[in-house]
Amino acid sequence: MSRIGKKPVELPKGVSASISGQTIEVKGPKGTRSFTAGDDVTITLEGTTVKVTPRGLSKRARQQWGMTRSMVSNLVVGVTEGFKKDLEIQGVGYRAAMAGNVLKLSLGYSHEVNFEVPKGVTVSSPKQTEIVVEGIDQQLVGQVAANIREWKRPEPYKGKGIRYKDEYIFRKEGKKK
Repeated sequence: MSRIGKKPVELPKGVSASISGQTIEVKGPKGTRSFTAGDDVTITLEGTTVKVTPRGLSKRARQQWGMTRSMVSNLVVGVTEGFKKDLEIQGVGYRAAMAGNVLKLSLGYSHEVNFEVPKGVTVSSPKQTEIVVEGIDQQLVGQVAANIREWKRPEPYKGKGIRYKDEYIFRKEGKKK
């Protein structure tokens, strides 16, 4: 039995859900999101709770059970609170600035890196060394943050680069004489 799958998803005030077939659509203050579940699970709406149950006892149905419940829960969290990833830049002369819909990064290259921000995500730079990625789609927020980080990953000797706010970088010792 799935411990995650057994828990019903509560819909907070101001959030409504509608189910048509295997697709659930959740509307909230921040927007609308939808998810289409596989044929191995059944999604039911009972009042202000959404329940997910497996169709059978096959291994695939049990796998999809918990995953589908997590996806529905993420839809609800996305339309109420939203998702956020904080990045920080470390290094002398490394900085970020927003110019319209483009994030301009100075990362020690001979040129400035221009990162086009996709739709559905807002990127801001409150300080020159901080980048905040926000949106209602958890997967898209994480992917955009990973794409920004990919331009200059933190290196293990001095720690220079773009890192997540809570990320620990294992530091190596330099050469000895």
